[in-house]
This record gives sequence, C-alpha cells and structure tokens, in this order.
Amino acid sequence: MLTRFFLMGLDRKAGLVLTVLALLAVLVPVMTLIVPEGSPWHLSIFTVSLLGKYLCFALLALALDLVWGYVGILSLGHAAFFALGGYAMGMYLMRQIGPRGVYGNPILPDFMVFLNWKELPWYWLGFDHFWFAAVMVLVVPGALAFAFGWFAFRSRVTGVYLSIITQALTFALLLAFFRNDMGFGGNNGLTDFKEILGFDIQAPGTRVGLFLATIAALALSYMIASGIIASKLGKVLVAVRDTESRVRFLGYNTESYKLFAWTLSACMAGVAGALYVPQVGIINPSEFAPASSIEAVIWVAVGGRGTLAGAILGAVLVNFGKSYFTGALPEFWLFALGGLFVLVTLFLPKGLLGLWAQLTARLPSGKGKNAPNGKTADQKGM
Repeated sequence: MLTRFFLMGLDRKAGLVLTVLALLAVLVPVMTLIVPEGSPWHLSIFTVSLLGKYLCFALLALALDLVWGYVGILSLGHAAFFALGGYAMGMYLMRQIGPRGVYGNPILPDFMVFLNWKELPWYWLGFDHFWFAAVMVLVVPGALAFAFGWFAFRSRVTGVYLSIITQALTFALLLAFFRNDMGFGGNNGLTDFKEILGFDIQAPGTRVGLFLATIAALALSYMIASGIIASKLGKVLVAVRDTESRVRFLGYNTESYKLFAWTLSACMAGVAGALYVPQVGIINPSEFAPASSIEAVIWVAVGGRGTLAGAILGAVLVNFGKSYFTGALPEFWLFALGGLFVLVTLFLPKGLLGLWAQLTARLPSGKGKNAPNGKTADQKGM
C-alpha cells in the first residue's frame, strides 16, 4: 500500500529530480572525502555546507508549493515553521555542549548562566535526547499550524486576508523570540554547537552526513508530496484551489482538506529548519523575519508554482545567485531580487519550468504544419 502510494506520483519530472539528488548523494561525498584537496575536483567543506543550505531552502520551498501551488493558500509566514524546527534542533545541540561551554555549566547553556538563570526551564527538558528533539521538530510547527489553520479555515478566511494573518503570525514570533526572558537566547539565538549524535559537528564526515540527511529528507518529502498530488486527495486539493465553493457544495469538508495540507506543509518546513541549523551553525530570531517568508514565495514563483520540481529549482537558483551577487554587487542585490520577481510575474507566470511550454505554445503546432494542401490548421479554419 505504501509502496503504491510512493510510486503513484513518480513521473518523468519526479524521476529527473530523484536522479539528480541521487547523483549528488554519490558525487559530493566522493569529491569531498576521497578526492585530494589539491585536485580541481575537490569540494571544500564550506561548499558542502553551502549546498546543504540550498537544499534546506529547497525543502522549505517544496513545503510552500504544496499549499500555494496545489491548495491556493499563499502563506507569508512559512519562515515561522522553518524557524521553530530550527530552534527545536538548536535546543538539542545546546544541551550537547554540557561543561564545554564558556562558563562550564553542565546543565545550563551559556546565555542562561550569563542572565543569572538558576535552573533549566521546563520546556527545555527532554532536549538532551535526539529522539525527543526529532519529535519536537515535527510536533511544534505542526501543532502551531494545526491550531492556526483550524481557526482560520473554519472562519473561512481566504485570499490576501489569510496571507496578511500568516505574516502577522511570524512577525509576532519574531518579537517574542527577541526577548531574553523567553529562554531562547534572545537576539543572539543559539550557537557554538559542538556535536550531534556524539560526532564532532565540524568534522568533514559529519558535514557530509548532514548533507546526505538533507538529500534524504528532500527526496522523501518530494515523494510524499507528489504521491498526494497524484492521488484522489490531490485532485480534491486542486479542486479546492480552483473553486472551493463548488467543492463545498458537492459535500466535501474543504476545511479538513486544507488543514491537512497546511499542517503537513508546516512539518516539512520544520524538518528543513532542523537540518539547516547544524549546517549553518546558528539559529536566531532573524529567521522569523517576514522577509524570509516572502523570499520563499519568490523561489516558488521563479521555479514554477504548482510543479514541486520548480520550487526546488527556484530555491537553488535564487540562493546561488544571492550568494554570488551579494559578494560581487552587494548594493544591487535587493533591487535585482525585486526586479526578478516582477519580471517573473509579468512574463513567466508559470516560472522557469513553464517557460518551455510557453515558448512552444507560440510556435506553429506539428498538426498545423502537416495539414492537407500545405495549409496550417489556422489557415484551414479561415
């Protein structure tokens, strides 16, 4: 049953995505750990971490595309779920520091000792175990998304109003996590991680392992999303996107379908954040910034909304461009990003993946070229 579900969504596009991920899973470890450093084919640990960060963003874009591209929910607050997953993993990594911190306290993180905290807050309990942190990576973003969606969808808040509320949600969390008394490091956040699962987090083998874990999570999430879209459930979700009122009149509880997709998307975003933190080495309230959610929307729009593969492509390309141009032309990058979004909106409404179909649609069709009497189909109809 489960195998059939995963195979259901495997088309040519999915096969190409999974093939590329499989090649990366083989080539990157070989080029990093086996190819000598003096070789032009060697990948540095910095490059591996950068690629891993891009793939984490690709997973966030995939999660957003699931609800925006196939359910019609434009979320401007998915960075909140991403950051919550990151904080859950960051709390585990902070507990692994133990007495190796600056103040040598085996229980309290350094920022708590600095702020004169006397005991560990109750919501930090259990984060010394990886399995507990892994569960919280899914539960915390999922629970918030479920509670938010339950009230919003039952109230039939849609369109731009829902988008504004999601942005207000992530901004409220941004302000809350900036407070020192929240117990999450305030403005500085969580950093100075030492190890994960007993392995040195800075070791090349650990970095490659985190990269492979990111590829595995992205591939699994893509298969889950594509399986859902190819199923009867996916057809209902697309129908809700196109004409929700008509689907409701047919007897479907559209709120439940939207709530399912919304919660699943938040869990995917939480996993992306959890994989992002150990590779980047820090998590702070800036990850909640509304601009981060807007950037994710741009990734999906550039790659192609409602394609899944386009969301991955857009996230990787835009972030690669950001890494390059912020070094080459730092003062123009934000203008370039805004201009890119405007150009895509005006000329590429289906994104990069829809560019080929858009170009071929303007050319004479094969059927028209082969029409009898040497006339095209349009000429015959005149």
